[in-house]
Amino acid sequence: MKEQLENIYNSAKSDIEKAQSISDIDEIRLKYLSRKGEFNSIKKGLKDLSDEDKRTVGALANKITQDLEEMLREKHDIFYQKELNEKLQKDRIDITLDGKYFHQGRIHPLTETTNEIVSIFQNLGFSVVAPELSPEVETEYYNFDMLNVPKEHPARDVQDTFYVKDMPGVVLRSQTSGAQIHVMENQKPPIKVISPGRVYRNENINARKNNFFHQIEGLYVDKDITFGDLKGVLNEFIRLYFGSARPTRFRSSFFPFTEPSAEVDVQCIMCQGKGCRICSGTGWLEILGSGMVHENVLRGVGIDPDVYSGFAFGMGVERLAMLKYAIDDIRLFFNNDKRFLEQF
Repeated sequence: MKEQLENIYNSAKSDIEKAQSISDIDEIRLKYLSRKGEFNSIKKGLKDLSDEDKRTVGALANKITQDLEEMLREKHDIFYQKELNEKLQKDRIDITLDGKYFHQGRIHPLTETTNEIVSIFQNLGFSVVAPELSPEVETEYYNFDMLNVPKEHPARDVQDTFYVKDMPGVVLRSQTSGAQIHVMENQKPPIKVISPGRVYRNENINARKNNFFHQIEGLYVDKDITFGDLKGVLNEFIRLYFGSARPTRFRSSFFPFTEPSAEVDVQCIMCQGKGCRICSGTGWLEILGSGMVHENVLRGVGIDPDVYSGFAFGMGVERLAMLKYAIDDIRLFFNNDKRFLEQF
């Protein structure tokens, strides 16, 4: 048996020296050292030897196995390194060649505008309302009742608001103002939040209107809040958003949930106040609605209007984007025309 082991060892050693590739090494390992290999076949006969021969032959078999494993490993490493170098040489990249252009998507202008507006108000100390406090599918209770909107108000008509079929009193929200009710029900003053989101109105689609669009609602409630605070915050927002201070004006208006109420205009971006088609010759463009939170709204959420006051505002993201980028058709934001989107 000892002679058999030595013969197999010499044969295996010769095969290793003649090997030309990693696959040859694998075949040699399988032939001699696998479970069904020649060495294991001989080792099975150890049980028939005397104890002394078992020790001698067993030790020889183990040494031969270790030596062959070492030779196979060294040879494998040599072939592996050789094949790797050949592959690297063959697949080498010429870094002097021109690179390939891969088209990348861009942030949608409405998303970019929303992010910019949110960032400005965050820098002014406002926090963003949690999504669960600003649902798009809303009840009339939050979309109208708690905002002091009378039952007979035209905004409640199906001609203006989308009602959910087979779900009485449920609507697609027509404004983000309902978020302020959710917030005031869940948080005590001081409250200083903004709520961006989509809103829906039953409008005829044209260059200036769409049946769904995006708004950003703002709310600030604390002690001793005045209309002067509202003007200061909005004027600072306008300065930061448009990149410079622009002439503004606050026009008296009416919203059921604020009193007094005002719409805010900025000097026309297109004609610099001289009058043009975009501003209908007035030299001014409306950008948002605002006002002091109505005391009925505060009472409805359990806030004492004799102790606290606040202001609210709402702005259309599409309108602000149109003004900043001189876009004259709101439908361009939703047509997914790459020629339009690639300009941003």
